[in-house]
Amino acid sequence: MEIILKQDMSNLGYKDDIVTVKDGYGNNFLIPQGYAMAATSSNKKIIAENLKQRAFKEEKIRKDAETVLASYAKIEGLKIGAKAGENGKIFGSVNAIQIADAIKTQFEIEVDRKRIELADSVKTLGTYKAVISVYKDLKAEISFEVVAE
Repeated sequence: MEIILKQDMSNLGYKDDIVTVKDGYGNNFLIPQGYAMAATSSNKKIIAENLKQRAFKEEKIRKDAETVLASYAKIEGLKIGAKAGENGKIFGSVNAIQIADAIKTQFEIEVDRKRIELADSVKTLGTYKAVISVYKDLKAEISFEVVAE
């Protein structure tokens, strides 16, 4: 079944993409929840016209995202303090909120915590990597060090 996405879906695609899904998933979940609509010929024409009009706006947004990506490239030597035991294991874990706050205080760059993705949970002292999603396929990879307070 072909559907047209009404919003970005993490494992399917982006808004206004035409994707193929199983009939049950489309009819029983995506369409009733308002995440998608059926890809009929009239809906495809409407989407094609909307995409033409949006192309110019898309280019401007992409250029802005590239400048933000360049500012994220300046993030080096990010340190996050955490209370730790004797064996290097921290109490709790480091999350995206703490990373966003550390970036803001150390580099004065505003980062939305929802855009920060950690590969695995950070529960010991050391150096880790995080990925910041800037725009669709534009991602910045930053490294940070968790140090004992």
